[in-house]
Amino acid sequence: MQAWRVHRNGEPSEVMELEEADRPTPGDGQVLIEVRAANINFPDALLCRGQYQVRPPLPFTPGVEICGETADGRRVLATPALPHGGFAEYVVADEAALLPAPEALDDAQAAALHIGYQTGWFGLHRRARLQAGETLLVHAAAGGVGSAAVQLGKAAGATVIGVVGGPEKAAVARGLGCDLVIDRRSEDIVAAVKEATGGRGADVVYDPVGGEAYAKSVKCIAFEGRVVVVGFASGAIPTPGLNHALVKNYSIVGLHWGLYNTKDPAAVRACHDELTALAAKGVVKPLISERVPMAGAARAVQRVAEGTSTGRIVVLPSGGTR
Repeated sequence: MQAWRVHRNGEPSEVMELEEADRPTPGDGQVLIEVRAANINFPDALLCRGQYQVRPPLPFTPGVEICGETADGRRVLATPALPHGGFAEYVVADEAALLPAPEALDDAQAAALHIGYQTGWFGLHRRARLQAGETLLVHAAAGGVGSAAVQLGKAAGATVIGVVGGPEKAAVARGLGCDLVIDRRSEDIVAAVKEATGGRGADVVYDPVGGEAYAKSVKCIAFEGRVVVVGFASGAIPTPGLNHALVKNYSIVGLHWGLYNTKDPAAVRACHDELTALAAKGVVKPLISERVPMAGAARAVQRVAEGTSTGRIVVLPSGGTR
C-alpha cells in the first residue's frame, strides 16, 4: 500500500515521504480499515516536528483521524493506532473505539466530525457548561477546531464572537454564523468584545491558540466566565496569573479530549450520538475547504502547520466521496 512516512523530525513538507509500505497487521482487539478520508489536524504537524505529547517511533505515518471501511463493510470513524497513522491506504484501530460514520455526511465531512467536534462539545458543554443566551468568544474561528466550536456554540443558543486573522478568514467566520467577527490584525479584541457585550465581557472563551490570544481573553472575560484552554497553535504557552483569576472571578479549565477515550469512553459515544443527530438535522456540518489526493498530503499538512488554511483539509487516499 501507499503511505506517507516520517523518518526524521522537521517541517511536514520536508520530512513526509510517500512510500510503498506493508499493510499494518491488527493486534488483539484491533481491526484493519481501508481509509476513505483522512482529516488533517494541527497535531499532525506537531507529530512531524516531534513536538506532540505522543512521540511515535521513527519511521511513522501521521494522520490522527479517518473515515474508512472495515472488511465487513462498516463505514466507521477511527483514530488509527500510531505509528500507523491515517495518511495511508490502510490503518489499524481499536475495535472498541470505532464510531459509526454519520449517514448525513460524506467521507471527508465524516472524518472531520470526530476529534475537532468532540473537543468542541466536551469543551463547551462538559468543561464550560455553556448556556443559551451566553456570549462565546472563539479564537481561530475560521480554522478546523474553531469552526466546529462556532457551529456548536450557535447550536447551543449562544451569541458567538469569532476572532480571525485577515479578511478572507473573516468572511469564512461570518459564513459559519458568527454574530460578530473580529479581525485581530486590524481590530482591538478587548475593546470590541466589551463594546459588543455592553461592558460585561465573554461568558466563555474557547482558546486553541494560546499566547496573545489568551492574554487578551482574560482582559475581556465576564464575571464568572470560563476560559477553555484547548491548545497552543501559536506556539506560546501562557503562564496565567492566578491572582487575576481570583480578583475577576473567572475559571481556567483545560481540555484534553483524548483522556475521555480512556477515562470515560461512554461519554465519547454519547457525544458522538449527539453530534450525529445535529449533523442529521443540518445544524452542524464540517467546513471542508479542500479535498486533496494522496500525493498532496505533505503540502496540505504544511499549510495547516503554517495557519494559512481555513476549515478542514482532507486527504482522500482511496478517492473516497461517499
